Amino acid sequence: MTNIYEQDLDRNPANHIPLSPLPLIERSASVFPNRPSVIHGSRRYTWFETWSRARKLGSALSSRGLGKGDTVAVMLPNIPEMFECHFGIPMTGAVINALNTRLDATTIAFILNHGEANVLITDREFSPTISVALSELDREITVIDVDDPEYIGDGKRLGNQTYEELLAEGEPFYEGRDPDDEWDAISLNYTSGTTGNPKGVVYSHRGAYLGAVGNPLTWSMPQNPTYLWTLPMFHCNGWTFPWVLAALTGTSVCLRNVTAANIFGAIAEEGVTHFCGAPVVLGLVINAEEAERRAFDHSVEIMTAAAPPPPAVLERIESMGFRVTHVYGLTETYGPSTICAWHPEWDALEPVARAKVKSRQGVRYPIAEGLMVADPNTLEPVPQDGDTMGEVFFRGNLVMKGYLKNPTATEEAFRGGWFHSGDLGVWHPDGYIELRDRSKDIIISGGENISTIEVEGVIFGHPKVLEAAVVARPDEKWGETPCAFVTLKPGESATADEIIQYCRDNLAHFKIPRTVVFTDLPKTSTGKIQKFKLRDQAAAL
Repeated sequence: MTNIYEQDLDRNPANHIPLSPLPLIERSASVFPNRPSVIHGSRRYTWFETWSRARKLGSALSSRGLGKGDTVAVMLPNIPEMFECHFGIPMTGAVINALNTRLDATTIAFILNHGEANVLITDREFSPTISVALSELDREITVIDVDDPEYIGDGKRLGNQTYEELLAEGEPFYEGRDPDDEWDAISLNYTSGTTGNPKGVVYSHRGAYLGAVGNPLTWSMPQNPTYLWTLPMFHCNGWTFPWVLAALTGTSVCLRNVTAANIFGAIAEEGVTHFCGAPVVLGLVINAEEAERRAFDHSVEIMTAAAPPPPAVLERIESMGFRVTHVYGLTETYGPSTICAWHPEWDALEPVARAKVKSRQGVRYPIAEGLMVADPNTLEPVPQDGDTMGEVFFRGNLVMKGYLKNPTATEEAFRGGWFHSGDLGVWHPDGYIELRDRSKDIIISGGENISTIEVEGVIFGHPKVLEAAVVARPDEKWGETPCAFVTLKPGESATADEIIQYCRDNLAHFKIPRTVVFTDLPKTSTGKIQKFKLRDQAAAL
């Protein structure tokens, strides 16, 4: 028998609309049409112009038959076209697949095939990689070239049409389509796999919307911020910040090339108030040459994630007029899902102690329903003693739909009704979590995930190598860098430069070991390599 609150109180179009970040751009463009939306070199767009360009993109794609269930891949740096794709593609019902611009051709080809991309929108800068990737595909796909005026190089066009020519086909008042269900997919992001090929993480319209309102709520962002794009928009869709900025009618200042001079220039000339980035970006700011620095008279907020920033880095950057907020998350959690929520009394701590507290990963976002550190097998929470190690688990609407075409991995990731992060940490008495290790042995370098198994596999291919193990080595600039421990075959000799060059010939450059140590590998009695010992050695180098 139904109760009184279930009688004649059904959902209908007047009181229930599927959650999606797409209406956010319509609101900003309608209410504040002349406010600046995107700045990139000499190009400056208003919110009405960006909305019109996104609708033209959606209209042109729709007229080509793109819609629900289709995938549009984009290989773009942080430029206006990348921002527009986050609205124009999903407004057709299709899914945006933002590609990591640092990946090698074979991995790109795998992603295009696995994600079944119908269209690829790519910048000329990446034509050497993309041309090889296209040659490895088992089918033809439509290629659209972006010819950014800020690009200085000899990259070639690969398609038969430019992005601007595509937009010219579209209607500026195209209405698009709302998702049939907020659980519909909006984007596809590939995570660096610890074994084999990367996995495709699928985001929903609901999760993207909650990220768009949850990030500014958690970070206390005001209306009309001026946001600098140092974080790649291909990283978890820029941690959902394209949609965040639509919610706040903010201004995006694009950086095609992230350098210290460009960061300081944007802050001084455009009045940047916020930016996100890995510790490597903090390092750029801290280590900027005097000629690269510019004076500014306002505080700048930084949200940082990836490898925990060393306390010394936090202490130094905050003395320069920046205020750092530390967050943590994974591709599978739409980027940031925990925050080191700050207590005013911590301001009284000595600088080193204050930075140490800030380097913790913190507590869950207000819109995240569950966070715990627990035994990975029993899911029994560990004591909140700051010492007992366990795996970090998430639950709620900031968790992915699952892994594309990989039900086994999806089921394992959600075993027991929680998302298994694979990250190991402790739980402090105040409820704040702190990472201590990564069970997957993933290295996070400059915000990029690097699979140690992938790097080891390449090193093993060297004809002189008998054994190899790769671990993270702490690095003040990059957060972490790959450190390779190599055992050569009997009678063979090699140099570190030789191993590094071999990796350079077979890996994306950001995955190449910065350090090579020739040694016998420590092992257990069963022959398993003791990576914890190697990590200690790498940290002591």
